[in-house]
Amino acid sequence: MIKKCLFPAAGYGTRFLPATKATPKEMLPVLTKPLIQYGVEEAVQAGIPTMAIITGRGKRAIEDHFDISYELEHQIKGTSKEHLLDQIRSLIDTCTFSYTRQVEMKGLGHAILTGETLIGNEPFAVILADDLCDGNVLEQMKNLFNKYRCSIVAIEEIPQQDTNKYGVIAGKQIEEDVYMVHTMVEKPAPEEAPSNLAIIGRYILTPDIFDILRETKPGKGGEIQITDALMTQAQRGMVLAYKFKGKRFDCGSVDGFVEATNYFYNLEKEKQ
Repeated sequence: MIKKCLFPAAGYGTRFLPATKATPKEMLPVLTKPLIQYGVEEAVQAGIPTMAIITGRGKRAIEDHFDISYELEHQIKGTSKEHLLDQIRSLIDTCTFSYTRQVEMKGLGHAILTGETLIGNEPFAVILADDLCDGNVLEQMKNLFNKYRCSIVAIEEIPQQDTNKYGVIAGKQIEEDVYMVHTMVEKPAPEEAPSNLAIIGRYILTPDIFDILRETKPGKGGEIQITDALMTQAQRGMVLAYKFKGKRFDCGSVDGFVEATNYFYNLEKEKQ
């Protein structure tokens, strides 16, 4: 059983400056909820109650968000606004949150390795909060993990000219929307990409990934890349790529953030 979800949240969010100068990018709101809350809700939906969050300098707002604010709750108690805290209070009551800091920004692989002290020797999920998904993607992946018991990455088809923004896989299809990975490349040029199947910010990883990450040399951009470690894992055993059902928004970009805001706004309007 997967019981823990890791959230790498130490990055600077430079694409959203100056908004992220003093505010963590994970705390940028889509409607009335910060990005990271959507991710935590997705993990809870998948039956994962323990959140392990990798933070850094200037990220205290994340810890404060997933904590009780006695003064605020006292101020709105008994008013028409009290229900606005129901969702976050439910998460605080349901989940366990633990934190550790990534002192240096050395890539996603390094961030995940930093989380080893919070995860231990067990399989775990990873959510990148700025990839906002609708469709319970992690739950789909967890069900697949229960069948195959190996590391899994979520993928989607992208325009060929955008491959230099993503990790890209190629592999053998073993069932509908499921591929056994034989190639995985970090941000290849379009003419060098093995396919147009791009990895998005959802992973399920087996704990041997930590030892592999310790051995992984810096790759693209001088950073420790999780794609390099997963390629090693695929060569030693098996890694699957899953073309998920649902919608994903790249909220690390302004265009994707605006698109997500409009999408979730329209969903809320339909409920009214």
